[in-house]
Amino acid sequence: MGCESRWDSPVSVADPVEVLAPIRLDCALRRGLARIDPWSPSRTLVLTTAHLGRGCGCGVVAGTLWYPFGMARGFFSQGVVVLLDKGVAITELQPLLADYEIARKVEAGDTPEFGGPSLLVSYRPEVNGYVSVDVWDGPWPDHMGDSKGDAMLFTAWSMGHFCPLAYPGGLQRAAVQAWGWEDARVAVDKHKAAVRLRLSYVFGMGDDAKVLPEDCDPQHELSFLLGLAGALLQHPAALCYFNPNGEVLTSAEMLRETQDYHTAEDLPPLSLWCNVRLFNLSSEWAVMDCVGNWQLEMPDHEVAYPTGLVDPGDVDYFIRNVSLYILKNGPVVKNGDTMDGPGDRRWQARQFDAGLSDPPRELLR
Repeated sequence: MGCESRWDSPVSVADPVEVLAPIRLDCALRRGLARIDPWSPSRTLVLTTAHLGRGCGCGVVAGTLWYPFGMARGFFSQGVVVLLDKGVAITELQPLLADYEIARKVEAGDTPEFGGPSLLVSYRPEVNGYVSVDVWDGPWPDHMGDSKGDAMLFTAWSMGHFCPLAYPGGLQRAAVQAWGWEDARVAVDKHKAAVRLRLSYVFGMGDDAKVLPEDCDPQHELSFLLGLAGALLQHPAALCYFNPNGEVLTSAEMLRETQDYHTAEDLPPLSLWCNVRLFNLSSEWAVMDCVGNWQLEMPDHEVAYPTGLVDPGDVDYFIRNVSLYILKNGPVVKNGDTMDGPGDRRWQARQFDAGLSDPPRELLR
């Protein structure tokens, strides 16, 4: 990623906030603290407040689900989005998925937040892995509701129906931090609807269903979703690809080019899953971070440095390299470890329960 004038616009860091994030649904299910009504993306979770906190790492604050740190998944394991300039019928999308097996068509439920008319695309049917493809007929609800003013949207978000690791304000942050695509804000302003692609292993399963199979492969899941998104981006109404979990926005052309490059180099396309962002703390200090690594079951990274000490492009490269190293070798970077980095310096890592900006998550700084 280049480092020309795109770094000139100052962006302020949000103040650290108390984390209101999804309940650890996977924990609740494994411990028998919750059950899910079977079939269709619109099914509901049955979970009582008496169960909260019993091994789930969560609780109730002012009537809302609260999870202190980290990133929790809900009903879905992964999810991406295609933004549209108008609403379309699900039947218009089906021909674009001719290379995939459509296992089932699902009628709309009573609550569009949980799922509209959808196609279930086979991913790994031997472990009940399917992708729900449906159209959200309206602008992306970036605020994600609240427990009082828009409880249905808030509940759907907390269960992962707007992608499992999405956090309120993600689309706005993605547009501001889309350094590699200058038309990102234009596309966001133009969009009027969205296609949700959400992967789950518990469609139609009973109360004791495992949220994830033992051999779950996040890279393979995300690669499969990229293929589906690329196919759907051929629709005339499609504007761009959006990954709410990694706050990534990119055009169809850039998605194809990035995939081709990384395939040729035998590298995972991290830039399509996880964004790298720049924040100016003051005239003297800057922070860069990545968001979205938790899709791959590894922490995000934050790098703080005096302005002018190093080139932001070098910090970007450093963050990507550290992410790739941990992806290949596991959680080998510990508190106090040092590594070579930008400016021919040794950089020391520290683990933090939360970063300097949203979304709230554990990271290495």
